[in-house]
Amino acid sequence: MIGWMRHTPRWAVVLVCAYAVVLLCVGSVAHVTDLLRHGLHPYDWVPDWLNLYWSSLAFFDTLAALLLLRGRRTGVDLACLIVATDLVANWYAVYGIQHSTLPDEPGLQRLTAFTVLVLGTAPFVRKHLSPAAPTPPAGTPLPPSRRA
Repeated sequence: MIGWMRHTPRWAVVLVCAYAVVLLCVGSVAHVTDLLRHGLHPYDWVPDWLNLYWSSLAFFDTLAALLLLRGRRTGVDLACLIVATDLVANWYAVYGIQHSTLPDEPGLQRLTAFTVLVLGTAPFVRKHLSPAAPTPPAGTPLPPSRRA
């Protein structure tokens, strides 16, 4: 997990860790807590599809954070997908359902700022991360678990 950090610019490591910490400590914890307390439908004021989407983030936030901490580009890709779709879902909930506004919603303000950070820096961070799990050099025998 840590090996990639030695070969990556410090600023990229800091950003990857920041993405992972927010996804784990804010996203995963919030969604797991909602699932444990209220099940798949924690918010009775939103449509079922939105409850299901937010509940799925308990898994996807955690997965993205783990991929990020392993130094994988797919972690950045998944983080971008998550923040973009979560921002759209939250804006829909705030404006379309609650009829509220951005100045009245500090949670939406923080999510918007985090989304701008991730989407704005991801292309620069992504190029410093590994495209996939390392493959053994040609001619290296595969471990028994990976043989066909």
